Amino acid sequence: MSNSVISSAHFHHIALKVSDFERSLRFYTEGLGLTPILRWGEGDGSAVMLDIGDGGCIEMFAGGKSRPIEPDTSGWFFHLAIGTDDPDGAFRCAVEAGAREKNAPFDAVIPDAKGDVPLRIAFVYGPDGEIIEFFSKK
Repeated sequence: MSNSVISSAHFHHIALKVSDFERSLRFYTEGLGLTPILRWGEGDGSAVMLDIGDGGCIEMFAGGKSRPIEPDTSGWFFHLAIGTDDPDGAFRCAVEAGAREKNAPFDAVIPDAKGDVPLRIAFVYGPDGEIIEFFSKK
């Protein structure tokens, strides 16, 4: 599908500000397998662009503050969804890397006028309480 208004529109990245940059960098790279493609700055000015595997990225910034696990989501991104053919395996990798379980892998159905869409999904809390979904259409 293409965008008829913005030429060559595509997803590039979502930005995440974290309270412990090195901890989050280890979680996303060693735990989830994301690849750093650009890194700059120092201390609270540190930042990195992490490729999730298909060219879409998480841009991560230092200098964030810890927040409650279930924040008021008004005006916030609700969660980051990473598509995978193995949500169960991604969930296990995330938990082994230190993520906290939000919802263990489960099957769901999105009802649609063109036909129901079966899914397999799981959710974890990342190092700063950010919600990460692992998502697959069945």
